[in-house]
Amino acid sequence: MNRPGPTATADVWKRSPGRLVQEGDRLAAEEPLEIRVERTGHAPTSLAVTMRTPGNDFELAAGFLLTEGIVSRKRDLARIEYCTDASVPQEYNIVSAVLRPDVEFNADRLSRHFYMSSSCGVCGKTSLEAVRVAARHPVPKDTPLAAAETIAAIPERLRTGQTLFTQTGGLHAAGLFDAAGRRGSVREDVGRHNAVDKVVGEQFLADHVPLSDRILTVSGRASFEIIQKAAVAGVPFVVAVGAPSSLAVTLANEFDMTLVGFARGERFNVYAGRHRIAGLSA
Repeated sequence: MNRPGPTATADVWKRSPGRLVQEGDRLAAEEPLEIRVERTGHAPTSLAVTMRTPGNDFELAAGFLLTEGIVSRKRDLARIEYCTDASVPQEYNIVSAVLRPDVEFNADRLSRHFYMSSSCGVCGKTSLEAVRVAARHPVPKDTPLAAAETIAAIPERLRTGQTLFTQTGGLHAAGLFDAAGRRGSVREDVGRHNAVDKVVGEQFLADHVPLSDRILTVSGRASFEIIQKAAVAGVPFVVAVGAPSSLAVTLANEFDMTLVGFARGERFNVYAGRHRIAGLSA
């Protein structure tokens, strides 16, 4: 089977005042991805199924394993691969993460067998405590320090990196920036939590975690899970174009993170960690 791409096409009827035409339209692709863990001498363990935009699947799996507390270091992973079971047709929808023998993994204690929809990353988890993964990387106390003008400019810089959104209008994005507002990696997905896992996973596989000098920016709202993922990856600063949830604000304060919401144009709201933003005046 050909590997699915990040977009698909469909014929649509487009209505405008006094006009109806049939045209081709480009859509964001959405396909299931099962993430499995494998260890020598053990049967594979299925951790999750998420609806994602195909592409950067290994980064998605690595970011998920890190932010869910399965692995903490790049060397914990021997390799990540698509399912190679000869009895299963290759559809590039199953990814296996092979752990090194010395990595502790107790599948019997793991209560993370759940289904994640593309709109809500915490759907089906047994309790709120199930997503409170202990952060192994302490968040730096006062850095990065970014100017208020830089924070205001970052969302538009994220937008210019959203190439798939430009084509489809239907994808979330997550990007990493430095304190000067320079854009690093950007990843897009139908699921906002998947976009974060992809951009974090890319850095994890490059052995750049913790991301203690980076600002994570997301194109939508800031949920509890996004702040949790940032905290586990050691990200001290999160900017969201949309609104944060109450639990997101609680968690940001708990980990002494900076959380900015409604970052649009020259305006933004600071919900936690004001001390990392220079140039704020009453």
